[in-house]
Amino acid sequence: MLDFIPDNPYILLTPGPLSTSKGVRNALLRDWCTWDDDYNLDVVQNIRRRLVALATTNTNDYTAVLMQGSGSFAVESTIGTVVPRDGKLLILTNGAYGDRMVKMAKILGINHTALSFGEVTAPTAAHLEAALTADTSITHVAFVHCETTTGMLNPLADLARVTKAHGKVLIVDAMSSFGGIPMDLGELGVDYLVSSANKCIQGVPGFGFIIAKRSALEMCEGNARSLSMDLHDQWKVMDSGGKWRFTSPTHVVRAFYQALDELEEEGGVAARATRYTENHRILVDGMRSLGFDTLLPNEMQSPIITSFLYPNPNFDFKAFYEAVKAKGFVLYPGKISAADTFRIGNIGEVYPDDMRRLIEVVESI
Repeated sequence: MLDFIPDNPYILLTPGPLSTSKGVRNALLRDWCTWDDDYNLDVVQNIRRRLVALATTNTNDYTAVLMQGSGSFAVESTIGTVVPRDGKLLILTNGAYGDRMVKMAKILGINHTALSFGEVTAPTAAHLEAALTADTSITHVAFVHCETTTGMLNPLADLARVTKAHGKVLIVDAMSSFGGIPMDLGELGVDYLVSSANKCIQGVPGFGFIIAKRSALEMCEGNARSLSMDLHDQWKVMDSGGKWRFTSPTHVVRAFYQALDELEEEGGVAARATRYTENHRILVDGMRSLGFDTLLPNEMQSPIITSFLYPNPNFDFKAFYEAVKAKGFVLYPGKISAADTFRIGNIGEVYPDDMRRLIEVVESI
């Protein structure tokens, strides 16, 4: 039997799961009944309303659907439901998570085409304009907003503008950006945004969520390639009273409710974005002062997670990782093929003083 550990032995500097507050962890300690109104109405429906309010001022036009599983489950649920049998999906990819959408589309038998930009190049409005002009059979466009493979922030507003100018349905994987970077889906014209409980809202893993334009989701009945991940059916059942079609992760959902409370107490998404941005500034300035270069230039970099190049050919990341962990911080391995990198996240229950301590630890090592 494991000994009880009253607090975390280290801070997770990862893109999720991430370090959470004591309040969020304490919220996991109560059991909930999936049939009870205390859970379905007071918790689930409340969460759905609050997610929409975070996403847009056009709250009447959007709805939120919660989906069991990791963020990838929610992405697969979305593309597997919203693209009809006679539709065609264009996926813009510049990292592992865009590539994962391509793999999902292949396995689900969705007619699709992929436009790949490698790992260190961002898609542009001109690229998208050319693709949509060349292939008018495309009905849906999907891409990752913050590609955590590198930490790149793709140009959401520019890509959304082109997508909507061509009358296409827009799906955005905002897994690592929603709640940490201000955006308004109604103003952007995003039809579906996908994110997860254990990212910038600072909950724990167990479910993802989709914020969808009602008029678009209403047209998706019968499209789904999966019973369990039928987004339209999940929405219709959930809309009738908060009940999930199949067993929901009750403890995780209640912890997410607490995380939303704490987001509001912090001052909302704008305040959280300010903290993450300051975390990132301290991290990058400090690491550069110690001889670590970033993979990406400043203008392409998100405040969510940063990739650093190995400082020399003899750098031993595993030894470095263990030494940093022993002093209270967990880093993240690199994920690109073009260079040797490791990553450090800025999100979660992490503050500027934590980043300053990290720089001191790295310097000592």
